[in-house]
Amino acid sequence: MKRMMLTGALALASAGVQAATGVALVHGTGKQTDAYNDYWQSDMVEGIRKGLADPNNLLVVNCDFDQYMWDDRAAGCLAGQLTSFIQNRNIDRLIVITHSNGGNVMRWILSNPTYDARYPAIIQRIVKVDAIAPSSAGTPLADAAIAGNVFETSLGWLLGYKTDAVRQQQVGWMATYNQQYLLGTSGRPALPVPFRDVVGTDVVSAVWSSQAYCGGYTQSVGLEITQNWLSSCSDGFIECSSAQAAGTLWFKDRTRTSGGQVLNHNQSRRACFGLPSILANDLKG
Repeated sequence: MKRMMLTGALALASAGVQAATGVALVHGTGKQTDAYNDYWQSDMVEGIRKGLADPNNLLVVNCDFDQYMWDDRAAGCLAGQLTSFIQNRNIDRLIVITHSNGGNVMRWILSNPTYDARYPAIIQRIVKVDAIAPSSAGTPLADAAIAGNVFETSLGWLLGYKTDAVRQQQVGWMATYNQQYLLGTSGRPALPVPFRDVVGTDVVSAVWSSQAYCGGYTQSVGLEITQNWLSSCSDGFIECSSAQAAGTLWFKDRTRTSGGQVLNHNQSRRACFGLPSILANDLKG
């Protein structure tokens, strides 16, 4: 009888400390104060939330990613918000979903565990990073923006204007960071957790195509224009080779999206073509 009571007590105790899974959405370049509405939008966030057993275990990060990735306003802010989320919600399985330059900030934390005392505890709880359209090898458009040509004005809504984050995403600069400070790219040690790339391969902007309107038609047109300065495989902002330069390829858009649609760089942070369901289902794995 005593053994049965002890077993029951242990079972109850185990239930009380059952693994809690949480998800953190990490935005890209820009200083965000309301990323829920301004960066991701509610349909995207709430669609992802459906994959959680406890819907309260979701964090939408708001940081100043106009800074260099290691800056306290960038990685320091991200570390602070992740630490509070982990502690307040008792998260021991953390899945991070990043977009664009957010993948670089997250990769800084994963690559430099001794840089900040908060990093090790965060890394210990991360089970995977789903990196959507990460600029892991930079983008030629950052070079163009810094040079001050047409991209500086045409891409201001997405890229920003000559900020430190834009400088950081220049192709040559990211090559240096990848060689010296960041893990996960070719020839470098692996990252301590899976870093899985979601790659957008094209842009559709034809006025008669319904695909062009998801996420905003004007943005699709802008990305169609900028794609002319990129390789044939790109989402209008990030070339496919950059998006899959770090970690491992999870999927290219057409292979998973509803109807085999492509995801331009703006659509990959929106509730387009079944993307929220893909991400939500992945939380359960």
